[in-house]
Amino acid sequence: MSSATLKSPQPEPVHAHLVRRTIEACQVAEHAAATAAEGVATGSSSLLNTIREREKELDKLDMEIDAGVTVAITKVSEPEARELLACMKFMIGLERIGDLLLSFASSAQAAGCHLDPDDTRDLTHMATVLEKMLSDVGAAFSTRDVKKAIDVLRADAEMDRLRNLIFMRHIENPENMQRQASLQVIFMTQSLERAGDHAKNLAEEVCHFVSGHTVRHVMMTYDKPIEQMFLDWLRQRDDKH
Repeated sequence: MSSATLKSPQPEPVHAHLVRRTIEACQVAEHAAATAAEGVATGSSSLLNTIREREKELDKLDMEIDAGVTVAITKVSEPEARELLACMKFMIGLERIGDLLLSFASSAQAAGCHLDPDDTRDLTHMATVLEKMLSDVGAAFSTRDVKKAIDVLRADAEMDRLRNLIFMRHIENPENMQRQASLQVIFMTQSLERAGDHAKNLAEEVCHFVSGHTVRHVMMTYDKPIEQMFLDWLRQRDDKH
């Protein structure tokens, strides 16, 4: 019978640990957005209260990754250093998203039962779109999937559309209807729209980190007709020969 000593598992490299924690932070922010959507849809103050815990988690992750990157960045390869810088940028955006969702929750609790059904519907939709953006941007960073990042950039247009719809209802009010909790609704809308902007910035970071090109260049590539992409492929093939 062999008496070979069992090898202890190798510790996770610092750079891989920080990348994994950044992906976990994306999931925390995604969960906070899902809670915001459900909280405003159901009018549950206790559910909205749990967003504070997600915000605290993101703060702790932000400090952990900032400290870890500061120590590790001079001890890794150049590609790993770029990845660590991307982690820092991600955490800055995710920490701000956590703050904005906490602000959203506070305004939602202040509005209480005074939200109009139309506002409840549109704010729930905005929070759900944000949840999907955060899910996609986390997947894009984890798998280096530029197409997922492009989906996030395109989703931002829906956030803008919903913001404009709510603003028109409460600020311009073309129907001259008496609206309740307008101030809180405007604050909630702004919080979600700004959180969407931060998610969009994270998607832009993925595009640049993975492709090495600006977002404009990447979008132009993905918006090309299939025929044009085929011609480009033929041209690149001929250039190699």
